[in-house]
Amino acid sequence: MEVSTITAILDTSLAVIFTWVAYKTGQILWKYTPYSYPNARIRAMEARLFTEQKFNELAESKTLNNFIMNLEDSDYKPYLTSLPVLNSESIDRALDRALADTYELFYRILPKRSREFFKLLLEEWDVRNITSSVKAKLRGEVARDYISEIGTMVEKVKAIADAKSLEEILVILEGTEYEEPYQKLLLKEITPEEFETELYKNHYLKLSKYAATRKDEEKKILQEFVKLKIDKINLSTILRGKAHGLGADKLRDSLIPGGKVKRKTLEALANMEDVEMVLAELDSTEYSGIIREHREEILEDISAFEKAFDRYILQRMAELTRFYPLSIAVPLNYILQKESEIRKLKAVTKLIEDGAKPEIIKRVVGELP
Repeated sequence: MEVSTITAILDTSLAVIFTWVAYKTGQILWKYTPYSYPNARIRAMEARLFTEQKFNELAESKTLNNFIMNLEDSDYKPYLTSLPVLNSESIDRALDRALADTYELFYRILPKRSREFFKLLLEEWDVRNITSSVKAKLRGEVARDYISEIGTMVEKVKAIADAKSLEEILVILEGTEYEEPYQKLLLKEITPEEFETELYKNHYLKLSKYAATRKDEEKKILQEFVKLKIDKINLSTILRGKAHGLGADKLRDSLIPGGKVKRKTLEALANMEDVEMVLAELDSTEYSGIIREHREEILEDISAFEKAFDRYILQRMAELTRFYPLSIAVPLNYILQKESEIRKLKAVTKLIEDGAKPEIIKRVVGELP
């Protein structure tokens, strides 16, 4: 073989190798580089999340004035200064604004390919607010007491809460994805419970579809997150239904598709006679650890299952951040921790306002996920 031929083969081989290396390098840069800045910033924010010791200090506040003063050096200071009225309700709304701004920050700093997921997560607050407001109206209660000022349509939600008639709400929801289900409710084609289920089904379908369009670990992380959230809702629905003696027919229509627990298994659980039998069946699933550790508590109060499941989701997201430090797992893990922190802060303010002793506040907050 001539030298020129050998040289040509080598040149071609090197060109192929360099092209492959460039392609792989490009893939790595596309996947990981966009997360470098936002995740570094989020890690810094993570360091400012409250520890158990901080919550114990807040529990000792005794008054809401002291509670606010104890948050002077925190990220919540701008939201809590100059409140027109100092009570648990005004503090709750300030904390909601802080959480809403966290979602807004993530939407600004995260890569374009993943930021939309956080907008979709924010829409779950719309679903909660709309269903809570409508159910409160139907019960003749003050709807404003049941809404949080967070979501993608806060002003519409406020208008719904202040609406003087159920028909007025339909006008407010006109042009939104919630108009058609609400119209069915007005026409009594569906019950308030079915209205709520339909809204949640539509919401989680959007999340599932979005997760399915992602690639590689981003897809894996988002699908894990969405499936866990769906499982929590479905299993809580079944457990609460069994605690109230509901039959399989009523429970079946309330289940949301797309979780890790398959439809066949869910239907089998819905056919169980009581909570204890459901827990026994769940002992053979991935959630066996939750069941074994909290069985007695769950039998006394189903909310113990929901709290334990929330902690499990937090644990899974934390694990994924270790496996994929430059990925969407980091902001997801942070937003879960932030929501948990705000949930605990709201509990502290309410208990302080009610005059609860510090020991009780510490115990209650310690039990929250």
